[in-house]
Amino acid sequence: MKKYILKRIVYMVVVFFLVSILMYFLYNLIPSDPARNQLESVKNTLRPEEYEQRYNELREQMGLNDPILVRYARWMGLAPEKQTGEFSGMLQGDFGYSSFFKQDVSQVIPVRMKNTVLINIFVTILSLGITIPLGIYCAVHKRGLVDKAVQVFTIVGYSIPIYIVALLFIWLFAVVLRWFPVSGMETPGSSYTGLRAFLDTCYYLTLPVLVLTFASLGGMTRYVRSAMIDALSMDCIRTARAKGLREKVVIYSHAWRNALLPVITVIISWFLSIFSGSVIVETTFTLNGMGQLYYQALRNSDYELALACQMFYCVVSLVGALIMDLSYGLVDPRVRVDK
Repeated sequence: MKKYILKRIVYMVVVFFLVSILMYFLYNLIPSDPARNQLESVKNTLRPEEYEQRYNELREQMGLNDPILVRYARWMGLAPEKQTGEFSGMLQGDFGYSSFFKQDVSQVIPVRMKNTVLINIFVTILSLGITIPLGIYCAVHKRGLVDKAVQVFTIVGYSIPIYIVALLFIWLFAVVLRWFPVSGMETPGSSYTGLRAFLDTCYYLTLPVLVLTFASLGGMTRYVRSAMIDALSMDCIRTARAKGLREKVVIYSHAWRNALLPVITVIISWFLSIFSGSVIVETTFTLNGMGQLYYQALRNSDYELALACQMFYCVVSLVGALIMDLSYGLVDPRVRVDK
């Protein structure tokens, strides 16, 4: 097992560097000039010759005149900085400077990441708490009245885009019923602390959490139902029933363990995808999460911040793939992950 994990970590490092090179080169192909963007605010106060001098000095200072491989090495932290001679890049925890927020990227991301994690914790608990029991029930009572109703519901829910779901929920819960606020993460002007601040945040997050949960019910429920139907048709399940085992033992101890192997793949991949942030939902409800942050970085040509977000998604995906493979061996002892 240790040898397998070590080999996978080496693969992850190689993939991380390949993705970082690809993303850095792609972002540098975008027609944008960071030095010119920084001088945009003082452009009208400088004479043409002063502007040109400041522009050339800033390009030299930022290392934009150097070859792209040299700039990549500095950004990654594999080469020393031009001014200080010290190694300061992603590998050292320096993710660059955000030209839009006027802060270091390392100061911008943590708050947004905390908000995204908080939202996704609630979404994950609600979604798995609903889809797993519902999928199992529909599989056991296949072609029953409840199963047919759930199939219609999941098809409709799976087919509706998430932005339509968000608009419908806003109309119902915010406009008609007036139960929840539409945007923000706290009461404007409030200075709550402790438990009161947490409850206030939960109140504002209720509507986006409901939207994300509803959007995930269709696909997850159908996947759990399909996996359970396949598991219930196995010969080992017929043998267990022939031995006289109780139906609950057959379903939850035998069938569910066999169905969990394909289900765990979609559960982990789904969790990782929402962990990186939902751009549509966070933008619709004005939530300060990773999805909205990435959208703001791209819209305002803040490529240092966009690259940092992109590499964060890359690390999350690589770690998730390792967790997924290791979980196979825990769920099903027949799967060996030590080679």
